[in-house]
Amino acid sequence: MHLTGKVQLDSGFCFDYANMLGKDLIKEQDLEQITERISTATRGIAKIRDLGYAKGHLSKDGEPEPVFFTKLPEIKAGNPNTPESIARLKDYARQVWETKEVIIFFGIGGSYLGGKVLFDIQAGAFWNQKKPLERKGFPKVFFSGNNLDADQDYALLEELVRQAQYKKLANQGKTKVLLIPITKSGTTIETLTSFIYFFEQMKLANTLFEFDVTVVSEQCKNSHDNVLVRLAKEHKWEIFDIQKGIGGRFCIFSNPGLLTAALVGMDIEELLRGAREMELACQDDDVLKNPALLNATLKYIASEKYGCDIEVLMPYSMRLKSLGEWYVQLLAESLGKKKNKLGKIVNYGRTPIAAVGTTDMHAQTQQHQDGRRNKVIQFIDIAEKDTKIYLKNPFPEVKEFDKFSGMGVDEALKLALAANAQALSEDKRFNAQYCLPKLSPYYVGQLLYFLMLSVVYEGELADINAFDQPGVEAYKRIMKEKMQCD
Repeated sequence: MHLTGKVQLDSGFCFDYANMLGKDLIKEQDLEQITERISTATRGIAKIRDLGYAKGHLSKDGEPEPVFFTKLPEIKAGNPNTPESIARLKDYARQVWETKEVIIFFGIGGSYLGGKVLFDIQAGAFWNQKKPLERKGFPKVFFSGNNLDADQDYALLEELVRQAQYKKLANQGKTKVLLIPITKSGTTIETLTSFIYFFEQMKLANTLFEFDVTVVSEQCKNSHDNVLVRLAKEHKWEIFDIQKGIGGRFCIFSNPGLLTAALVGMDIEELLRGAREMELACQDDDVLKNPALLNATLKYIASEKYGCDIEVLMPYSMRLKSLGEWYVQLLAESLGKKKNKLGKIVNYGRTPIAAVGTTDMHAQTQQHQDGRRNKVIQFIDIAEKDTKIYLKNPFPEVKEFDKFSGMGVDEALKLALAANAQALSEDKRFNAQYCLPKLSPYYVGQLLYFLMLSVVYEGELADINAFDQPGVEAYKRIMKEKMQCD
């Protein structure tokens, strides 16, 4: 077995793991010692791909539950994403662009984080400050229901009322709003409380607002038990299904994520094409020819043999800051497990930390560099950015500023990433890098799917269920009981 330190796909996507290897770090014999475990993991994922089932996986109700996330990238009849479902999303998006000025998404966890990632990448931080023409006619977009926070809800409503009043004073009519609650069960408290509040307030302020509702939730045989779906049918609201077999943290390539992406003009077919090509690139049983399996194996070894129980994801782009937050849920809920599939207590997993370069080089890097040797640091680099800024020295009398003259800001960013990686490596600190040629829907699809599949492969390596979340269900049960008592 020969580890080269880098995997580069034909697409240009690159996984550089050289700084995970070496003296006091991972060695080739570490992988050779777990070849049977790696083979077992590949068989487990093959079963998920072929049959749609993961060994031992049950729903929170204790019933066998399918696992369909590997089918999401391919647009195909019989898959979660079909030609008809994609066409419907695109047609609906065009309809919304023509009729709505404001969209509010309500969701938490996977029903929020994935959509927020795609929004941030496509729209950027100042989307809502742009004029309609600058947004190419796309609506303003807000997110709520991602916390039980009355201040947040009230502040958003106050701002929407202010904007609507200004519009009315200008004799431009009512503000046309679309409310989109996203919750698989239809019972998520954070989503429902925020949605109910805005629904009620929009009705009361009917001289300012004209609004509709679209529901994203699971429709199944027992959908009568899903109060949100029931309401949608009674009121003839549009419904987009969250299909069975797709957990919240894996739903970014299904309706909760794709609807958000489509509504802000992202090419969702390119997003899925990137994911599909990554899926095809990660089907080899040879760990050296399967980048997601290799990524999972290296981190499994770092965790089990070298004591790495913290994982940092650090993209060098503010546009990817929310991707770190999405990854926190993916890693924590998938791998943080008390028991393995045999019921043995293992307390597996790593604590995920979201960071962003260069911001957190001035905050977290001191800990990464000098703290306990229990971390894997992962960088994300965008090779070619759309925006180029080159500096001049507007103060020629200040010779100290001459070094900035002619400097590209993106060049400085790359130097900072390289310096961070080198400093960590020189002190034998585990770190790796994912490089995208550019920040496009295609490459974003590749990266997101690569991270998801890596986590699932590691679940198989550790013999844990990467698809359940019993720890989350514990507090939900207690909270439900307390609310009923009150």
